[in-house]
Amino acid sequence: MPFVLKLLLVPSLIVFVTLAGRRWGPAVAGWLSAFPIVAGPILLAIALEQGSAFAAVAAANTLVAVLAILVFSIVYARVAVRPGAGVVLAVGAALLAWSAAVSVLQGIDLPLWLAFGAVLAALLAAPRLIGPVPAAAAVNARPARDLPWRMLAGAVLTVAVSQAASGLGPKLSGLFAMFPVMGTVLVGFSHRASGAGFAVALLRGMVAGYVAFAVFCLVLALLLPGRGPGLPFVAATACALAVQFGVRALIGAKR
Repeated sequence: MPFVLKLLLVPSLIVFVTLAGRRWGPAVAGWLSAFPIVAGPILLAIALEQGSAFAAVAAANTLVAVLAILVFSIVYARVAVRPGAGVVLAVGAALLAWSAAVSVLQGIDLPLWLAFGAVLAALLAAPRLIGPVPAAAAVNARPARDLPWRMLAGAVLTVAVSQAASGLGPKLSGLFAMFPVMGTVLVGFSHRASGAGFAVALLRGMVAGYVAFAVFCLVLALLLPGRGPGLPFVAATACALAVQFGVRALIGAKR
């Protein structure tokens, strides 16, 4: 069952988010992709394979790893808008920045609620640091010829990250569960197909969705100890969905 989750669920959701972006634009696609599409199945696989106590520590560190994913997003956006910078340079620079952030976070131990507050503060600051969308981010009109490649890349990255995470201990497992699969696959392919403006708009949309992601990790970290994975994951998903649509409604009300 964990292998099926890794191999099928993530690529299928990548397709869904890609098509949503082509239908409703990059902001909606980013908002959708920030839901725990990748980290959720990885944490569930960890809970099934390593136990709830291990997964609770991993979930707490996945929450902290949102800080690293924001570093990835900021660096990607800043590099992508530079003249002559392409997808390879933007992805490479962003992954290096993410790795450096993970190295720093690995040596820091924050209480759960302090970590949650730090993540919320970082999410408030991130849009300014990412910067404005540099140009019109038109929805891509091309046929979806790259969907199989997006699915393959998502499956390979998810399986590789989850396999590596299972042997790294609970702290690093949690940090690696937040590996920027969506940032690398979804943003990278979208950048190539639709330009830097689309990619930056996608990243800004992701920031709005990471609030629900943080809530998902918080609920898991609180409920998993001493329980099987069923109830904590159902409760975390329900809370994340409520926050996800609440944030979207708030954004819509401000426009």
